[in-house]
Amino acid sequence: MTQEKTAQGMRAFMTIWLGELVSIIGSGLTGFALGVWVYQSTGSATLFALISLFTTLPGILVAPLAGALVDRWDRRMVMFVADTGAALCTLAIATLLWSSALEVWHIYIAMGIASLCGAFQQPAYKVAATLLVPRERFGQASGLMQIGNGAQYIISPVIAGLLVGVVGIKGVVLVDFATYFCAMFALLAVRIPRPAATEAGSAGRGSIWGEIAQCWHYLRQRSGLLSVIAVLTFGNFMTAFISVLAAPLMLSFADTAVLGLTMSIAGTGMLIGSIVLGVTGGPKRLIRGMTAAMAAGSLGMVFMGVRQDAVLITAACFVFFFSMPFVQGCYDTIIRSKVEADLQGRMFAVSSGVIQFAAVAAYVLAGPLSEYVFQPMMAQGGSLAPSVGALIGAGPGRGIALLFIVFGVLALVVTGLGYANPHMRNVERELPDVAPAQPLGEPQLVPAD
Repeated sequence: MTQEKTAQGMRAFMTIWLGELVSIIGSGLTGFALGVWVYQSTGSATLFALISLFTTLPGILVAPLAGALVDRWDRRMVMFVADTGAALCTLAIATLLWSSALEVWHIYIAMGIASLCGAFQQPAYKVAATLLVPRERFGQASGLMQIGNGAQYIISPVIAGLLVGVVGIKGVVLVDFATYFCAMFALLAVRIPRPAATEAGSAGRGSIWGEIAQCWHYLRQRSGLLSVIAVLTFGNFMTAFISVLAAPLMLSFADTAVLGLTMSIAGTGMLIGSIVLGVTGGPKRLIRGMTAAMAAGSLGMVFMGVRQDAVLITAACFVFFFSMPFVQGCYDTIIRSKVEADLQGRMFAVSSGVIQFAAVAAYVLAGPLSEYVFQPMMAQGGSLAPSVGALIGAGPGRGIALLFIVFGVLALVVTGLGYANPHMRNVERELPDVAPAQPLGEPQLVPAD
């Protein structure tokens, strides 16, 4: 009976995962196509960059509320409604494109609404994995779920580039709309059990703000878990500069073809890392594995700035992106194992919101820091050109290189300090496992009529 229950849970999870994977790849198609449309229509890099802001910021702002509601509601229905909302946003964009009425602000509104939908969909998806997957396969589930992120970097741009030439941007957006049905049909085909009510999860019930506050109270009482989130937040802030400044760094001495190859290899690193995590389940010692992956990523950031060498920077980018799924996978497994299932919606949403907000802050600061602080110091004749410039070079792009080295070293220091904290280092021993060895309830595929 236990083996049958485990198999049912895995089948249900894999059904949802396949549907979501197709949908994520489809969303990557639209992201690529709309970015091309905005840049071709306006020629403005600022208007292009604002797409990323509207895609992330609204979801971050509502994350605590979304997590609390996910813990109240049926997870499958939350995912279904969220996917439906995102699909309708895509359909609205397609309709405006076909009627030649699309404006840039339409895209911002649609991306903002889709971001709000994602704020509900993501924690519900993560909690669904907790409820469907046996405890010993939590790491594998995290790896599989992150394959979608790698696919967005590698598969989506390639498919979108081919489709734009065949069916145009309008056709690409319609293809994305169609992929949402894969996710929605997959959700209709399964049942996700509800977790049993626990004392920790029920505290604060009756008031939505009380339920949100309970998440913070829970963390304050578990300093090791709070330390993990703090280290991830500071580390993510420091390494997020790569997302904004890697391309300008490469273009300071190489052409766009080299940049494209580097970004493709970097994305391949994330995809391979996710696959390895999905196959192996990741390290058994989760904190040790997470901090080792963070240290590897931090060193990758440092080596990106050492010298103007496309091969070295590409290899460093590969290491950085390869390590990311292990950081996220270890963290997700810790939450699934140590936090009660009826509190996990809030925990995933709040921690993700805090960590992502740090990344947004880095995106905002990246341009001014590189342009007005680091680059003047590393320009020919700059204050650091005779000293630091003698080691890593001076001139165009070397200010970004120095920024990478400085923030990479800081990320490494933060990682080391986190591991030196005994509460964080021993969080797996100090906190008991609250996840059952087998899936909760009776997950199942819905039989066909």
